[in-house]
Amino acid sequence: MIRLYGMALSGNAYKARLLLELLGLEYEEIPVNLRNGENRTESFLALNPRGQIPTLIDGEVTVWDSQAILVYLARRYGEAWLPTDPGPMAEVMQWLAVAENELLFGLAHARAVLSFGRDYNLTYCQAYGRAGLKVLEQRLAGHEWLAAGRPTIADIACMPYVALSHQGEVPLDEFPSVRAWIDRIRALPGFIPMAGI
Repeated sequence: MIRLYGMALSGNAYKARLLLELLGLEYEEIPVNLRNGENRTESFLALNPRGQIPTLIDGEVTVWDSQAILVYLARRYGEAWLPTDPGPMAEVMQWLAVAENELLFGLAHARAVLSFGRDYNLTYCQAYGRAGLKVLEQRLAGHEWLAAGRPTIADIACMPYVALSHQGEVPLDEFPSVRAWIDRIRALPGFIPMAGI
């Protein structure tokens, strides 16, 4: 049985949970209370020395970091989600980089300031997040999906913090193609929501 350590309000944990559901896999979700320091216990650090969520255990394999978990699940259980041809694979990796830069340090951090009291520069985070949204809008104005002409882990990696951008006071009003893309992801068989999405 696959075990996923996460937290309901974590967009990164949601990425892993969403792909597990889209793949139709059975798994056990194990909540980790970050406020109570459960991610800093000796037992959790033995699983993930970074003390972060999500962390996934599949038999003898332990994977931490949401992007690595998406890659692992796609390779192990749903190869259509991560192309093997070099060109389309590189396309996916480009969008994973956007997810880990503009969307994380921009949109996710703006949300963290306003929702969780984190000490980031809100104005900078909002501006950086908008820059990422402009790149997404440009791509999605001419394509239904971010890479390979179909849903891939690129879409799963980028969508959560984009869909939660309103919680960082970054509205999506000026990004109609991004909004339509979120709706397409919501319409995928097996889609599950998250609070705020």
